Amino acid sequence: MKCYRCGAELDKKSDVCPGCGTNVVTYKKIVSLSNKFYNEGLEKASVRDMTGAISALRQSLKLDKNNIDARNLLGLIYYETGEVVAALSEWVISKNLKAEDNLADKYMDFVRNSPSQLETINQTIKKFNIALNYCRQDGLDLAVIQLKKVLSLNPGFIKAHLLLALLYLKGGNYDRAKIEAQKALKIDTGNVMAKRYLKEADSMLLPGESGKLVSDIASSDSDDVIRYNSGNEMIIQPVKKSAITRTGSIWGIVLGAVLGLAAACFLILPQRIQSINSANQSKITEISEESDAKSAQIGQYEQQIKNLESQITDLQTKVTDYEGVDSTSAAMNSLMKATNIYLTDPSDIDSMAEAMAGLDLNAISDDVSPEFTTLYDSLMSLVGPKLATSYYNAGYEAYKGADYETAIKSLSKAYQYDNTNVNTLYYLGNSYYESGDKDNAKTIYGEVIENFPGTQSAQAAQTKLAEINNAG
Repeated sequence: MKCYRCGAELDKKSDVCPGCGTNVVTYKKIVSLSNKFYNEGLEKASVRDMTGAISALRQSLKLDKNNIDARNLLGLIYYETGEVVAALSEWVISKNLKAEDNLADKYMDFVRNSPSQLETINQTIKKFNIALNYCRQDGLDLAVIQLKKVLSLNPGFIKAHLLLALLYLKGGNYDRAKIEAQKALKIDTGNVMAKRYLKEADSMLLPGESGKLVSDIASSDSDDVIRYNSGNEMIIQPVKKSAITRTGSIWGIVLGAVLGLAAACFLILPQRIQSINSANQSKITEISEESDAKSAQIGQYEQQIKNLESQITDLQTKVTDYEGVDSTSAAMNSLMKATNIYLTDPSDIDSMAEAMAGLDLNAISDDVSPEFTTLYDSLMSLVGPKLATSYYNAGYEAYKGADYETAIKSLSKAYQYDNTNVNTLYYLGNSYYESGDKDNAKTIYGEVIENFPGTQSAQAAQTKLAEINNAG
């Protein structure tokens, strides 16, 4: 375990960091609790309680975002439940937190190195979104078709199973709703929504304690009454006995009903089924043609986008060239003006500093002539230290007054004119740090450590750099 402030290795028996002296009792407890939730998530994942495992691992990462094992396991669980985008997000964060010797590399390579798998993932997401849109537009039959395609591409996508089960429940197809809920529970035994849908399907298939379908008529234990369900109501009807029940005429009625039902099944139903199948096939063909047309249109749009991007790149190149010419001309004017001031009055440092304010040699180094560079070097050898001192004083005063934007500009100029002053570079790094620009602060602190090793400013920069890395 490492200190959260300075990154030093902590002693298990000591409650104080040996590097910076910070009290780490609470930090150790938080890390220990995070590991406890990670172990709980691991146990739940081993029995396929994915919902419980996700909850435990999220709690673990709330306590310690640097728990790499918990983050990688959370990504694996997301991948197992069909949430590939969420899985890749967790693995990318894990890679950024720990660049070396990280299993997230292996997991991401497994996904990225298979073009067919990436295409399957994209198609799964697109079709699932299309199904959601159909649901919002009350096109439930079309949504069911899309969800079946999604599950054929990714059978482990729990959200697709749950949405399909919900659509089956709404359409009264309770048997299929039960099957989809059971498939979801097979992947995630702790999924509350799947259990709810399963219970709802069971309640519709086996209402109350009768053990019969809602539309079935169930006889009571007594022969005097008949109980059956009509909608949400239980109907109790007494049996009327008459003489016909004791004669053979009842068998003739029953036989006639059976013959009528058989005639309907053999003569009417096949034609009706064929008609329904033809209508469904026509609708499917129409949808497929519409999908193909939209795919072709999307391809045309993508080609147009590529052409526009190419044109934008060319225009940006031309603009950059023009900007380079303008910046070079401005730099020459600034240098000539500063040289003229020095020839007139070498002690007028403020005027020379004002004249050189717009000169950035790094931005035009590829465009200037050797004569320009020679003149610039000659002038800097004469007035550079004085200009550096003037800019340093102005930048330091701005830093003390919390005007970090002005401090950054002045201290940058001071270091350009005199790159041997460690204080200039250190306070420039502090100005970036206090203004919230942690990336530039890290760069400047690194230069202090590299260019001025062994100095007090380098030690202070090392401490600041450790704070930024731990906070990140």
